[in-house]
Amino acid sequence: MTTPQEGCACPLTNQAYKKISRRDFLGLAAMWSCVAAWILAALGLGKFPKPALLPDVSRVFKIGRPEDFPVGTVKIIEDKKVMVQRDEGGFSAISLICTHLGCIVSKTEKGFACPCHGSKFDEKGNVVGGPAPKALNWLEISQLPNGKLAVNAGKSVPVGTKLAA
Repeated sequence: MTTPQEGCACPLTNQAYKKISRRDFLGLAAMWSCVAAWILAALGLGKFPKPALLPDVSRVFKIGRPEDFPVGTVKIIEDKKVMVQRDEGGFSAISLICTHLGCIVSKTEKGFACPCHGSKFDEKGNVVGGPAPKALNWLEISQLPNGKLAVNAGKSVPVGTKLAA
């Protein structure tokens, strides 16, 4: 076996290694784990899942003829997660998917309520409480050439937008 020459920066010499105790090693490992966790948490801030308006393949669906909806009608289409209503101003469609994390909201006397995290919405879908970041989505509603009404779940419209009756 040969000995290293004087002044050689060989990594295999005993003098090149600094002894570290097990306690110091575990302390450093814990510290760097915390640093890594903070960095990963900071990178993930603000990246809440963005729910689709509706997860269906077909985003446009028929809801019936205008005469099927007398003034004052409120119809919840559960499989599409949409509420369609007709008032004196016309027809409107509101998504029942909460804008917080995508839970399905329920109709209440004063509007809508999310059972998952407690978001509350007024009758127009505007946020009145809870963690939801924005109002429920209003969806485009149109009349097809055959006279039937259709909702486009892939297209949001401004709150209060209605199809004239």
